[in-house]
Formats: sequence, structure tokens, C-alpha cells
Amino acid sequence: MLMISGDLENLTNLEPQGGCDDPNFSYFFKVKCGKCGELSQKETCVTLNDTVPLPVGKGNTHLIQKCKFCGCSGTVTMIPGRGKPFTQELSESGKYAPLMVFDCRGYDPVDFVFGIGWKVESLEGTKFENVDLSSGEFAEYDEKGECPVMISNLRATFDVVK
Repeated sequence: MLMISGDLENLTNLEPQGGCDDPNFSYFFKVKCGKCGELSQKETCVTLNDTVPLPVGKGNTHLIQKCKFCGCSGTVTMIPGRGKPFTQELSESGKYAPLMVFDCRGYDPVDFVFGIGWKVESLEGTKFENVDLSSGEFAEYDEKGECPVMISNLRATFDVVK
């Protein structure tokens, strides 16, 4: 389970632009081979609407990748339906919000990268769309609420879930 956290100032409900199960939102992270421990050099990108057929059996997955070091293959399949927006309350308590579940076979996801395509709203209800978090922060002014708004200290972790 990808879990996100950070500091929200006068903001709440941080999530991908189309919601937690946005079919077009791109998740970028590195993968670590479950066999040899080799970390991919580049980030891997997966989205819900991009699938490939499994090499064996029936069904689809979102990523099939071969380890450049040991040659073992692995898959990453996204499982929607468990994500929740990251709220002001979670930010204040230092807690994390679940974003997406990844069923990983042969690989472990690490080092999630915050990029473009987020939305968040001010405590006054002003919506900020297509927010770019690739720099690790976001700062703006809420005209309606007459206050500064900011996202900073972004953190992400992958927790094992059953």
C-alpha cells in the first residue's frame, strides 16, 4: 500500500486529479528485485488504464519488468478501491493516508516520486487543480479565504498489506 503524508497549511483532501482511483494518474517509483536486491536505475511508471497481458495464464497486469542484473521477471498490478484523500486532520496528527495498493510479484516498490496531476482544496473550499508536486512543495494564495496555502515535507512509504 502506497501511503502519503506531509504538511498541509490551510489545505485538505490532497489526492490525484481524478480521485484516488484516477485511471490516468501516473505513479512513479523505483523497483527492487526480490531475488537479488538490485534497485532499478530509473523510475517505473504505472497507470490504471495501461495494462499488459500476463505472460502465463489469463489476466492482465500493469507492469512486467525483467531485472537487468539477475534476469528474473516481476509484475506490478494495481488494486484500486482502497485509497483515501490526505486530509488536514491526518497532516496535523503526522499520519499517512492510503493512496493505492500494488500487488507486487518478484519486485518491491521503493522511492515513490511525487509528480504532476494532483488536486487539493483550501479549508475555505477553493479548489487547486493540476498541482505539480515534483519540486516537493506547493505554495499559493487563497483569494477566497484570504490566506496562504502550502504543501511541504512530502513523504511516502510502501506498507505491506494483506
